[in-house]
Amino acid sequence: MRRTVRHLADGREIIYFDSLPDAPERTAEDTRDLPPVAATSEIRRDPLTGEWVGMAAHRQTRTYKPPADLCPLCPSKPGKPSEIPEADYEVVVFENRFPSFSQGVVGEKSTVDEMGLVPTAPGRGRCEVVCFTSNHDGSFAKLTPAQVRSVVDAWADRTAFLSTVDGVEQVFPFENRGEEIGVTLSHPHGQIYGYPFVTPRTERMIDVARAYQAEHGRPVMGDVLAAERKSGIRVIAESEHWTAFVPPAARWPVQVQVVPHRQVADIPSLTDDERDDFAGVYLDVLRRCDALYDRPLPYIAGWHQAPVHRDRDLGWLHLELFSVLRAKDKLKYLAGSESGMAVWINDATPEQIAERLRAAL
Repeated sequence: MRRTVRHLADGREIIYFDSLPDAPERTAEDTRDLPPVAATSEIRRDPLTGEWVGMAAHRQTRTYKPPADLCPLCPSKPGKPSEIPEADYEVVVFENRFPSFSQGVVGEKSTVDEMGLVPTAPGRGRCEVVCFTSNHDGSFAKLTPAQVRSVVDAWADRTAFLSTVDGVEQVFPFENRGEEIGVTLSHPHGQIYGYPFVTPRTERMIDVARAYQAEHGRPVMGDVLAAERKSGIRVIAESEHWTAFVPPAARWPVQVQVVPHRQVADIPSLTDDERDDFAGVYLDVLRRCDALYDRPLPYIAGWHQAPVHRDRDLGWLHLELFSVLRAKDKLKYLAGSESGMAVWINDATPEQIAERLRAAL
């Protein structure tokens, strides 16, 4: 994998990842006249839940549903410069122009109204955009296994780097796909968040893993994985190194976890064989998802990685995909119970979801 680091007109970093031996040198310059990035992010801790909340008012002006010929994630064309100066690319990562968290944020730790009740701090971290393909009309499901491997290597590279960035406590690579999810740029892409705290979801999972380990002497994900492979009822796809299954307490109308058979803390810890093997299983899952309702499935897919600085022995890397689409033309809205009390009511059983996905192809 050849890795080329360049900079955009406003100083943001852009990194090209090329696996093909005949890929051109990445020398194109960003010709745009861009103002400096001015992120004003802060974080505040909810005094009732103890959870951190990000505030990023500057993101109100971010790019919103541009026409295809003005897509900022397509390669640049004569007279139409984009976020990617090159005329083509394989996989590219660049700093988000409208980041939720940024190293450039100024300020000190304090409290709201200086009353000591609600801690605040600068939203220092880093947010990056990952473009999986230069094809505007493509999708992750249409990538080749070799292209998926390139994306995995890019995720690993960025996870390793972001884990060294000052203030970053957790690294979260994810993809949002489809307008129903809230996507405002239709070009196939994902993001990577370097959070300045450990997220509430991960904190809860670590607490459960710690308690289970203390009681049983084994990782909880290891026992879940073994049980799912033995039962097979909720398994969607399986290979030498990975198993994809509907979680036994699935919250969403479509939900799949893709889990490595070996406990590792993060993507950089995966071997070459595990990275190659992931491509086949994940592409199988994505193609079943798109066949489920005979339309592109809107989904969120994100990697659960261990925190950067603690509890790494309790983490078990896995990817989780879920969708709000409960029928071809029906959405699952997060109503009172889900949004108000975080108590989920699913319209289908995990076994039904798994059966539908297995039958989709």
